Order: sequence, then structure tokens, then C-alpha cells
Amino acid sequence: MYENVELSSLDLRYEGHRLRDPAREARLLASIAERGIEEPLEGVDTPEARILLNGFRRQRAAKKLGIACVPYLSLGEEEAAGILNLLRASTEKAMGILEQARFLVDLLSIHGMSVAEVAQTLSRSKGWISMRRGLLEEMGPAIEAVLFRGTFPVYSYMYTLRPFMRMNEVGREPIERFVQAAAGRRLSVRDIELLAQAYFRGPAPLREAIDGGKLGWSLEQMKNVPQDREGCNAFERALLGDLETLQKSMRRVMVKCGDKRLESRAFFAQANLLSGGLLSIFEPFSERMKEFYGRSGRA
Repeated sequence: MYENVELSSLDLRYEGHRLRDPAREARLLASIAERGIEEPLEGVDTPEARILLNGFRRQRAAKKLGIACVPYLSLGEEEAAGILNLLRASTEKAMGILEQARFLVDLLSIHGMSVAEVAQTLSRSKGWISMRRGLLEEMGPAIEAVLFRGTFPVYSYMYTLRPFMRMNEVGREPIERFVQAAAGRRLSVRDIELLAQAYFRGPAPLREAIDGGKLGWSLEQMKNVPQDREGCNAFERALLGDLETLQKSMRRVMVKCGDKRLESRAFFAQANLLSGGLLSIFEPFSERMKEFYGRSGRA
């Protein structure tokens, strides 16, 4: 059962644990101005403070609209238990993977819970917990800050930049430079993908242009690369198709390999044989690709 509480009574210490989304926030502001707050905010009532855990967009909208009291639902009187209740009730759509990761890291580091305790309480695997904790460690605080501010799309980081980090052995520093250069520029997912191709696979002048903030010019260079295969012979067109298919397949495999649904012994037995076969040709394949990349760049 929820109650109405004063907006000013809410402790906002966890505001930075939730992703910003200016577009969604603007739509929510318009909705609340018309119909009011329809879902209660959620938090914990400790002896020291009423700590907000969920509903920060509604809180900010209420503040902008001058709403003094808001509907509020208590998730308990203990901070860690409230966070666990929130994580247990939240779907992947309601709380993103990075938001889950920040709360999980707090449970492990600040509240002293073990991975096994958190996994058991949430009815999740230890791998589910560790993957999310590792995700924040992998990206580092600079990228994390940009993503949580909402100035660079999480989707583009997860599905465009992370594969470069893993597949091409690109370190964290180049990824950070790219994110900082592209953040806040209101780029589409497709534009970010084109710029990333230029930055991590293109020639040095394109990388330097992106570092220098010349994103429009860099996009024009990438968009001027012919997309049709007119002028290529049949063998060349076939190889281009193979390269495209290979690139897409490698990205899909890298993402799927971390999925928690992989659990059967039959799967792992077959996957071990296949992945071993791939690793046996990985080094010669990598050398051939480097040589081919240099050759095609010179052309």
C-alpha cells in the first residue's frame, strides 16, 4: 500500500545508479503534467532516511512541475533488502543491465554480501552476477559515467564497441577516446557504427579526424564508400559477401557465448569441439586478415 510523501523528504543517493534518457524524460514530463504521477516511487525507510531506489525520472518531473507530494511505496526498512526486492521485481526492460550491475556491485562491496548469497536470493546463477560486475570493470569509470548520463547509447557500446574490444584486442583507452568524441552529438546507432568502423579499422587520418571532433566530415568519408559492388568480378563479390557474413556471425557468437541460457552438458560438449577447431585456425586466420587488410588499404 503506498502513501503520499513530501518530495523534499526523499534521499537521492542512488540517482546515479539509473540511466538518464532525455527523450523518455521529456515524454514523461508531458504525461505527468496532463495526468499526474500514476505509479508510486519506490524506496526504503531506514531509521536515518527515506532512500529512493526507483522513480528518479518521476521525481525530477515532479520537481520541475512544482509537485510537493508524490505517491511512494516502501520496499522495507533495510537498504540491502530493498535493493534485492527491487532487483527481484524488475524485468530486463524496466531496469537495464548496467543499472542492475551498479546495484549488484553495491550489494557485494558496500553491503558485504557474497556472490552466492545474492544469486540465491535473486534465484539467479553466479555467472549472471559475475557477468554484470565484470561489465562495469571492463568498461571503466570514464565510459560508465558517459553511459549513465545518457549522452551515448548503451546499445552502441554493447553491440558495436565491445566486439571491437574483444575481437580486435582494442584496449580500453581507444574505446574511451571514441566514446568521449561521439558523446552528446545525437548520433544515430548507424552513424556510430560507421564512425567506429572508421576509427578502429580505417586509416590514421580518419581516426585523427574523429579524435578532433570532425564527425560530420568522417561520416561523409564513410558514406562515400560505394555500397554496391558494381565493377567487381564474380569472385570478388563472393568474397565480399563472405566477409560480411563472417563479421556478423563473429559478433553474434561473441554476444551469445555469455548468455545464461547456455547450460546443458550436451551443448558444452559439442561447443568445446567446435570452439577448439576455431582456435586452432585463429592465428593463421588473423595473420591472413592483417595482410589482406593492409593490401586492400594500399589499393
